[in-house]
Amino acid sequence: MNPRRFKIYLGLLGLAMSGFVAAEPESKSLIKDFKFTPLAVKAGTTVTWVNRDDEPHTVVSDTGLFRSGGLDTNESFSYRFDKPGTYQIHCTIHPRMVATVVVSPPS
Repeated sequence: MNPRRFKIYLGLLGLAMSGFVAAEPESKSLIKDFKFTPLAVKAGTTVTWVNRDDEPHTVVSDTGLFRSGGLDTNESFSYRFDKPGTYQIHCTIHPRMVATVVVSPPS
């Protein structure tokens, strides 16, 4: 590696180590025992639901904002919440499975 590229690499590495390179926030929510984990996240967070049951489930916004396909055991679905608000979700296969995602403004 030539010295100029090495200096650029070190500079970028320094920025990453100092926290100036922002990563998108993420949150994982398990689907287990026929229940969704209730969530409270900041706007800009990507939520990933992971099915830990032996039965398939879906993750569907009550307002139609997002809709997963059927998730088998250990399969997942992700959605990025960009706007603050309260989002109601449910499973179309098991209508009693409902939950709320509360999204607050970013810090």
